Amino acid sequence: MAVFFVYGTLTDPDRVASVLECYRLGPPAICEGLERLDGRYPTLAPGRQTRGRLLETPEIDTLDSYEGLDRGLYCRVSIPLSSGEAASALSDPFAVETANVYVGNPQLLGLEDRIQWPSAGEFEQQLRDYLDSQPVVIRPDFN
Repeated sequence: MAVFFVYGTLTDPDRVASVLECYRLGPPAICEGLERLDGRYPTLAPGRQTRGRLLETPEIDTLDSYEGLDRGLYCRVSIPLSSGEAASALSDPFAVETANVYVGNPQLLGLEDRIQWPSAGEFEQQLRDYLDSQPVVIRPDFN
């Protein structure tokens, strides 16, 4: 089983049911350090935060296909869950330390003029550089 932080169409239970056969929707969560922007499809960019939820499934290939990894629309990265008591509340019952997150390529989503990653190079490298240099975490959304 793999855990994902979802923030777009996959937050809707009906959409998840149409895409996946085996899944479990988890609690609401917030990704600190990345904010949602909407273009052709929603994506994340350097910023404050994004509300979403956790999703657990063994169907990683199905989600990769749904998110267009093979076409370069999105890349999948791992983001840590917050530590301490908040992590226990968030990961229960999933008991994980990280969640997979899909982040869209701004050029392919029509957002290249609205998203500035702080390093040069290909999109995936810019994203990974940002995640390595910033305190991006996923925490419970108690609201």
